[in-house]
Amino acid sequence: MPKYPWNDYSGRLSPLKLSVFVLLFVPAAWVAFGYATHTLGPRELNEAIHRIGLWGIRLIFIALAVTPLHQILQWRRLLLVRRMIGVAAFAYIFVHFLLYSADQAFDVPKIASEIVLRVYLTIGFTALLGLAVLAATSTNAMIRRLGRLNWERLHRLIYAIGVLAVIHYCFQSKLELWEPTWMAGLLGWLLLYRVLARFVGLRGRLSLGWVAGLSVAAALGTALGEATFFRLAYHAPLLLVLPANLTLATGLRPAPIVLAVGLAVSLAGVLRSALPSPRRRLRPA
Repeated sequence: MPKYPWNDYSGRLSPLKLSVFVLLFVPAAWVAFGYATHTLGPRELNEAIHRIGLWGIRLIFIALAVTPLHQILQWRRLLLVRRMIGVAAFAYIFVHFLLYSADQAFDVPKIASEIVLRVYLTIGFTALLGLAVLAATSTNAMIRRLGRLNWERLHRLIYAIGVLAVIHYCFQSKLELWEPTWMAGLLGWLLLYRVLARFVGLRGRLSLGWVAGLSVAAALGTALGEATFFRLAYHAPLLLVLPANLTLATGLRPAPIVLAVGLAVSLAGVLRSALPSPRRRLRPA
């Protein structure tokens, strides 16, 4: 195992791992700087809690995106940073919980009762516990102890954790559901990619045609999900809300964002397929 997180398995410096390692500290450092300089607004601690938690969710998504991206872009070295990003996601969510606890003056009985009584906190705490289990078993020693097959089964919990994180974010955001909605659409893309790759992929890899089709389907699902929410919450006519979410007439809606991301990945895959494929072997991170 590498002595330092920025080394590869040969013990040499990996520019990719070093870059990712440094970048993982940037959001936390930026929030800490804002808190120290009083630029986070009137409710500084509450804003810090929100931003750190949001970056934790984003890192869960980035970790989930590593597998599809390494297959689509034929970039095996990307696997070197998957575990690092996953552990960082746990660290951010844990700090998010610590900041929340600080906001509650570390009143343990009150914090426990809030977690039990408030559904969104129950969901968030469950996701935190799941991430803690995955972080604790992320070492090579734990892979050997559990066995590769059992370890892989355990770490499929990340899919459920991603769903819980998005639900927690939706509850926390209340009426500001723009970002949670497109994040839910991207989560659908990431999960469906794995399902399709298993059943219609070639050696676990989905063809670029399927990737593009999946992107369109995920965008349509996002639009339908948002329209359904407005129908249930505000009794807005579904057939009036749905077209608005498929155009830019009402601003940049979640569905076009999901479509743009999916098609951008598809285009990157097309461009990458035009280049010669490297033949170097890489040990897993």
